[in-house]
Amino acid sequence: MSDLINHRIRRSWTEEGGAAAGLPDRAVRWLGQRIGVLGADRDRKPAAPAPVAESALTVPVRTEFEDLLGADQVLLDPAERLGRTGGLSYLDLLRARAGAAAPVPDAVLLPATPEQVQAVLELCVKHDIGVVPFGGGTSVVGGVAALRGDKSAVIVLDLVRLDELVSVDPVSRIAVLQAGVRGPEAERLLAAHGYTLGHVPQSFERATIGGFAATRSAGQASSGYGRFEDMVTGVRLATPKGEWRLGVAPASAAGPDLRQLAVGSEGALGVITEVALRVRPLPEERQYEGWIVDGWEAGAAAVRKLAQDHALADVTRLSDVDETDVSFSLNASLKTAALRGYLSLRGIRNPCLLIVGWEGDVARRRRRTSAMLRRSGAVRIGKVLGESWRHGRFSGPRQRDALLDLGVCVETLETAAYWSNLDELHDAVRAALVASLGRAIVMCHVSHAYETGASLYFTVLTARDDRDPVAQWQRAKAAASEAITGLGTISHHHAVGVDHAPYLQAEIGKLGVEVLRAAKSAVDPTGILNPGKLIG
Repeated sequence: MSDLINHRIRRSWTEEGGAAAGLPDRAVRWLGQRIGVLGADRDRKPAAPAPVAESALTVPVRTEFEDLLGADQVLLDPAERLGRTGGLSYLDLLRARAGAAAPVPDAVLLPATPEQVQAVLELCVKHDIGVVPFGGGTSVVGGVAALRGDKSAVIVLDLVRLDELVSVDPVSRIAVLQAGVRGPEAERLLAAHGYTLGHVPQSFERATIGGFAATRSAGQASSGYGRFEDMVTGVRLATPKGEWRLGVAPASAAGPDLRQLAVGSEGALGVITEVALRVRPLPEERQYEGWIVDGWEAGAAAVRKLAQDHALADVTRLSDVDETDVSFSLNASLKTAALRGYLSLRGIRNPCLLIVGWEGDVARRRRRTSAMLRRSGAVRIGKVLGESWRHGRFSGPRQRDALLDLGVCVETLETAAYWSNLDELHDAVRAALVASLGRAIVMCHVSHAYETGASLYFTVLTARDDRDPVAQWQRAKAAASEAITGLGTISHHHAVGVDHAPYLQAEIGKLGVEVLRAAKSAVDPTGILNPGKLIG
C-alpha cells in the first residue's frame, strides 16, 4: 500500500520525472528552432519545498480521527500533506519545482470503506473542518487544491484504500467499483470476468473511478463506449447530511435524473465512494490506422459526416495542420520526407492526420467508415500511424516533465461546440493563445465527436518566461477562456475546479448557479465539501 500511496502523491507524472520520458536530441533541436532557446532547467536542482505550517487540527480532533480510522491512517507528516497540495496542471508542477507555497492540508485521512468515509464527514461537520476528496490527483483545473475557505482546518480524504471490485452482474452487465480504483486496475479486475469499461482518457494510468465520475470524464474511445456519465448506472455518495444512493433502473421518469447531478459534482455535493457502471465484453479484435485529409475544414466536415451518419470509429481523432506537422516532425518511425512527397502527389497540400480505431466488431464497421472517408477525399496511410498513436497515447503527460526540464511552458486546454461554431472556435482560441504568448506552437485536435458537434483539445508549447512564468500562462489561459465564452463550453472533460469557476455563470446563467448553490446547501449546509470548487 505504501508504494501505491507514494506513487500517487509525486508531483510529476512518473516516479522518475523527466528521466522517464526524455526527449531525443533531434526533438530538442527542433523545438529550439520553433520556440526559442531551451535548456534553462536541465542542470538546475529542484528547489527545496516551502516550509509546511503545523497542522491546525487540535489533539482532541486528531484523536477522534485516529480512533475511527487507526493512527496509521491519519497522516500529519509534512511530506505526506505536501504531496496532496494540488493536481498536475502546468502551474501545479511549476510551483512544486520552485518550492513555492501552496495550500497544504492539515492532515491526510485514508478511510478503507464507504462507512468510514461517511463517519469522517460527520466528524468534519461536528468540528467544521473542510474536506477535499482526492483520487489520482490528476486535476489540471485546481479541483483538488487544499483550499480551506472559511474553515479553520482542512483535511484531504485520500480514497486510495477504496480499491475493490464490489460486484459484477453478468445478466445486466453492471459492475460496481469503489472510487479509489485506478483505470488500469479497473480494467484488470473486469477482464478477469471477461469485461471492459472501455474508458481510456489520457489520465488513465493514474486517475480513478471516483475521479472519472466526479469530473464527467471522456475517454479516447468515447465514440464507441460513450463518455463516463453514459456508463454510470448508479452512484453511492457520502454527504454531510447522510449517505445518498442513486440509480435503481436503466431509465426512469421519476423526476430529473439526480445521478447526473452527482456525476460531475467535483466533490462539492458529496464524496463518491462507489460507482455502478455498464460494462461490455472484452473486444476480440482491435485495429487502429491513420488517414490524411487536406486541411482542417475538410477534416472537420469528414468527421461531422461520420458522426451524423452513425459511422464513427470508436476512436476518431482529427489533428489540425500544426499538430500534424509536429507529429510528422517528431515521430522517429516515420519517413517524413517520403510521406510528404507521397501526399503531395495525391493532392494533399495541408495534411491533417486522422486516427481511427475500432474495437470488437471491426471488419464490418471499418468498411463503412473507410468508404465514407474515401468519398470525402481522405487518403489512407495504414496501420503504422494508427498503432504508433495507440502505443504512444500516454506519452504526452510523461513528456511534460522532460519539457519542464528544458524550460518549456507546456499546457493543454479543451472545449467543445456545435459544428456550426467549431471552425470559428478553433481559430479564435488559437489566435488568442498566439497573441498572448507570441512565439509558440499551438496544436489542436478533435478528440470526441457527436452528431451535433465536437470537442477541441489544444496543446501549447512556448519558451517559459522566467521573469513571471505563472503570470505568463495565466494571461494566455484567460485570453483563451474569453475566446471560448459564447462560442463553446468552458470545459468538455477537464471539469470546473477553481480555474473555470469564473466562466461558469456565462455558460449556465445566474439562475443555474443558484440552482447549484441550492443543491449544495441541501447536502452540505455548512460548506465543508471541497471549498472553493465548482461554484466558487
